Amino acid sequence: MHGTTTSRRRALGELIRQARTAAGLTQHGLARLLDCGQAKINKMETGAVGVKRADLDLLVGILRVDRDLAEQMKELLQANERGARWDGHRAAVPRWFRAFTDLEPTARDIFAWHGERIPGLLQSELYMLEQFTMAGARDVKLLLRNRLERKKVLDQENPPQYHFILSEAAFRRMIGGLPLAVALDQVQYLLALDLTHPHLHLHALPFAADVLYVPNDYTIMTFANTTKDCVFLEYLEGGDDMNSADEVERFVRNWDGLREASLTEQDTRGYLTGLERELVERRSTGSR
Repeated sequence: MHGTTTSRRRALGELIRQARTAAGLTQHGLARLLDCGQAKINKMETGAVGVKRADLDLLVGILRVDRDLAEQMKELLQANERGARWDGHRAAVPRWFRAFTDLEPTARDIFAWHGERIPGLLQSELYMLEQFTMAGARDVKLLLRNRLERKKVLDQENPPQYHFILSEAAFRRMIGGLPLAVALDQVQYLLALDLTHPHLHLHALPFAADVLYVPNDYTIMTFANTTKDCVFLEYLEGGDDMNSADEVERFVRNWDGLREASLTEQDTRGYLTGLERELVERRSTGSR
């Protein structure tokens, strides 16, 4: 069965939610029939926790799920029982970020906003090494391996359509805070990605853009299957994901506004080319 552990768990949860609503039950009503708390039903439906086989058998009976749908549910459960383990080098992936990396390869479209940094998927290897070293990481090789493994999603068959908006601050802070060679390598890497990956769409948001303020970094994921669309919001020590329709729509509207104020893909290429010339000139004159 296709998909990842997280996408299958959320797909199963969505099927359970649909079956519950079709049966005319609330989460509280189903919880009473299962002799459990409403919170457990909510966690199963949102994919926050896995569904136990015994619980699924009870749900199929209580909700009078037809044979085909019951079989689909059981296939999802069986696939997840063989699910990916977060050990070895993958154990270095922060827990809050595991759902993100698990869902990413299965998304149809990904819309990301980043205000102060180059996001991991777009980082050159030299930039990664400098970033991990400056942060005082204990095992740079392990972190680098995870980051490079994640980047394989860009070259998979039928990859997501990526739409990135990066603030001009992300580029200017890089140029001011990193060695010149690293900044130049990163800009050239972005230009190469843009040239070789047609499913990657880059937009720069200049300082002069007509926006009052910008939010924290976030990523919207949409799916063609039964997985619910979701938003990952990042902050200093971690992140949260949200998948209610109202929450997703609020972030979609915000992203659309930022996109309208940003440079086009063609103008962004011109902006990056100008940055490359600036950095090459600085290197030739020996200035920062």
